[in-house]
Amino acid sequence: MSTAESASGEVVAIGSAAAAGSLDGSAGEDYLQAPELYLNRELTWLAFNRRVLAEAEDERNPLLERLKFLAICASNLDEFFMKRIGGLKQQAASGVRDLTPDGHNPQWQIERCYAIVREQEALQQQVLLRLLEGLKRAGIELLRYADLTPAERQGLRQFYFANVFPLITPLAIDPAHPFPFVSNLSLNLLVSLRRTARAGADGNGSDLSLYRVKIPVGSGICRFVRIGESARFVALDEVMANNLDLLFPDAEVAVCERFRVTRNANTERDEEEADDLLALIENELRDRRVAPIVRLEVREGFDPTRRGMLAAELGLDEHSDVFETAGMLAMRDLMELVTLDFPELRDPPHHPVDHPRLPSKRNIFHIIRDAGSILLLHPYESFSTSVERFLREASTDPKVRAIKMTLYRTSHDQSLLEYLLDAARNGKQVAVVVELKARFDEEANIRFANRLEESGIHVTYGVVGLKTHCKVILVVRQDYNGLRRYAHIGTGNYHPGTARLYADFGLLTSDDVIGSDLTELLNYLTTGYRPERAYHRLLVAPVTLKRGLIERIEREIELKRNHPAVEARIQFKLNALEDIDVTRALYRASRAGVQVDLIVRDTCRLRPGLTGISEHVRVVSIVGRFLEHGRIYYFRNGGAEEYLIGSADAMTRNLESRVEVVVPVEDPKLRRELRTVIDSQLEPNRCQWTLLSDGSYTRSVAPTSCQQQLIEAAENARLQRQRKRRGFARRNMKA
Repeated sequence: MSTAESASGEVVAIGSAAAAGSLDGSAGEDYLQAPELYLNRELTWLAFNRRVLAEAEDERNPLLERLKFLAICASNLDEFFMKRIGGLKQQAASGVRDLTPDGHNPQWQIERCYAIVREQEALQQQVLLRLLEGLKRAGIELLRYADLTPAERQGLRQFYFANVFPLITPLAIDPAHPFPFVSNLSLNLLVSLRRTARAGADGNGSDLSLYRVKIPVGSGICRFVRIGESARFVALDEVMANNLDLLFPDAEVAVCERFRVTRNANTERDEEEADDLLALIENELRDRRVAPIVRLEVREGFDPTRRGMLAAELGLDEHSDVFETAGMLAMRDLMELVTLDFPELRDPPHHPVDHPRLPSKRNIFHIIRDAGSILLLHPYESFSTSVERFLREASTDPKVRAIKMTLYRTSHDQSLLEYLLDAARNGKQVAVVVELKARFDEEANIRFANRLEESGIHVTYGVVGLKTHCKVILVVRQDYNGLRRYAHIGTGNYHPGTARLYADFGLLTSDDVIGSDLTELLNYLTTGYRPERAYHRLLVAPVTLKRGLIERIEREIELKRNHPAVEARIQFKLNALEDIDVTRALYRASRAGVQVDLIVRDTCRLRPGLTGISEHVRVVSIVGRFLEHGRIYYFRNGGAEEYLIGSADAMTRNLESRVEVVVPVEDPKLRRELRTVIDSQLEPNRCQWTLLSDGSYTRSVAPTSCQQQLIEAAENARLQRQRKRRGFARRNMKA
């Protein structure tokens, strides 16, 4: 056997069927069953989070941008425990014995994840200390209460008493009171008091009592309290811990310790048994609030007896489920400081440009009709002057008869909602498919759906048993030659906020066949009726997408086998490659001599570079200023190239348990734009990490950023258009 050491320190063995030099025709497809061929989903995701943390370490990034990445890294780990560890714990508790494709049971995965998380959290604390030193030199300080002057302490005490103290409810922990409910991700003080004789203690006043006090961060209360008008801050928990006499007068504070809990977010119920899906989701949200706790975080030095008591009361294993940190808890709250007005400590401001083919003074439907299709690249090109404009003009255009769309996530920005309400008020037929089970956005989507329904808009919740993850808008308009369908198909959510932070693609089109396919899809989503629907241009999950991708991979294999001299190439740009069937097909493609280039942001099961198996596979990950979120599927196809974009990753849940849409991009001009993105990310650049066969990643040393290149390309195109317009205006004046 050949062996290699993985990024997590695990020694992996490439089994005999997969070892270099032992692959031949007699081996058949058996080698694809070897668990050693596949990387673990959870560990590869944690490797991605380590790459995010590397951005916080990178001194080339401005200080507040580094702080942002640190907060994102901590927030990612919170979500990882809520979703992934929570799910693994459920499997372990249920006695699940099935092994993952890489050959591991739930308990093994939990233990390996815990070891890596502890390493990452220790590194986070080290990075934070370095960042705080740099921020202090730049004029931003995060102080301890003890560092303040008496006058500053008095000012904070008054602020706390007036603005926070009325919200505090200390809860006793003793035989006379049930153990208090501790909410998910809440930061808490565990206060040990020694009562004085005046406060009712027994003769010597030495009896101890315990109280839990929640730090009320949220709903307008910030974690970091500003000192006067300066850029100096103290954490709210520091302020509270040093003013406990307001909560417990006439009591002596023996010890005040901090702790935090994370609850399982996997609380989905069986849709098949539900009479009312909206009520089902509301019940799930209530379940999540009281779901089992999967992690307890404490500060270093926490008393062992009280630590054991907390773990027992919360149903956790004191030795494995308790995470001790030397520094700050709830580091995700650092995002509050990222917004400080210190432009010199941030990336240069980025302003998305208006799309060159969408002039503002012309009807957008006329533009799309003449162009056929327009490709959008966010955040380099403006979301508001393209997608939002598309919906806004549809809501007021007297020739528009109907608007139909899907909604997976949206924002507190109410603009999209208002456009839909305007459309309904203007007498247009409006139908919206709202996905109520978009994780952590359920409450927002319920509010959104209720508001739409109250205004007479047709609201449905998709198909039982499937999440609606596709991003589509269909507008039906009365054109000069009859009804015509206009559409937007995207890779990202209809969320104006994330459209400035996520790198996504969108297609505006008036293609008749695509419009017909979307009509079929939306009729399916609004009725749940499942006849054999024919999609002519779109690949739709769970019906045709997975089969369509694998068929195209196999086609590339056959072309290479039958015509060895012909270039065969597959290129995917994805968030994740997890589905085993797709992964195995890509292994087969590599063995056949097909060049496979994968740009995979986080989870990737495939091991590149294994001799005789995946030596024609290259995998890179792009981590930078924007979150890479767009998906592209490219097939060389003997020169008859195919480019497809859409909402689906190559994950089993996307391909088999969600409604997803992938659309071909056929216009040569638009294909060149996609080619620019692919090539820029495959070329060595600052954002690029290359996956090795052992599961570790190496970072490119190239100084330029592929994302910055796209920013500059969009800005240069804008300036060229300005110069052309000015030149045209001058020529007209002379004439």
